[in-house]
Amino acid sequence: MEQVAGPKPAATGATRPRTTLSRKIPFARQVANTLRDMIIRGEVPPGGRIIERALCAQLKVSRTPLREALKLLEVEGLIEISQNRGARIMSFTQAEARNLFEVIAGLESLAAELAVTRIGATDLALLDGMHERMCAHYARREKDPYFELNSLVHDEIVRLSGNPVLVATHASLMLRARRGRYMAILDPRRWQESVEEHEAVMAAFHARDPEQARLVWRRHLLRTGETVCDVLKRETGPATVEEPVAPTEA
Repeated sequence: MEQVAGPKPAATGATRPRTTLSRKIPFARQVANTLRDMIIRGEVPPGGRIIERALCAQLKVSRTPLREALKLLEVEGLIEISQNRGARIMSFTQAEARNLFEVIAGLESLAAELAVTRIGATDLALLDGMHERMCAHYARREKDPYFELNSLVHDEIVRLSGNPVLVATHASLMLRARRGRYMAILDPRRWQESVEEHEAVMAAFHARDPEQARLVWRRHLLRTGETVCDVLKRETGPATVEEPVAPTEA
């Protein structure tokens, strides 16, 4: 029996308001943004085949913008489209999470190191404001607004590195990794640790200590990856590791 990619209760326990479509932005991109958010937050099940009619009714759109949106999400690696079997939501595996966050930890820690040496007073004040608002959402245990600001803080530190190659590489990886980052804050203990690590990196920025910023941010991203793997392990069981095949003798 086909699994319908329909909604399930949001991880926050609250109903997230549905995005209202605007005529100023192409419908397909708006639908892609809405569906991407639903995938990241676990509101549609990974591995499930997408029933277009049900999703069109849910999002109140026709099939044309939905199909265009699915093609956009296929490029991002969130959707797989098969000519014979239709579209399905890609699963996020332990191996992928481990591999992604190892690389992201390296990129973002380098970004933090560079940003500390290049940030000006105005940008530091803006970063402080984002951090404070994020912490306010944490104090109220508001997961979705917290996650939005958390992502903005990470992206802003990458931008402040002033390295366009780093920024572009990071953006391409985050298309898949953002779903994992949301999984990590579903663990209350990890959520608290994450906030403490954000406090530590901000302290490094104010101390103008690039090495400390690099170390704190690398540990932060590696711990996030470990937490995502733990969540996936509880959901799907231990990851299987293929044994290397011994070369055959001629």
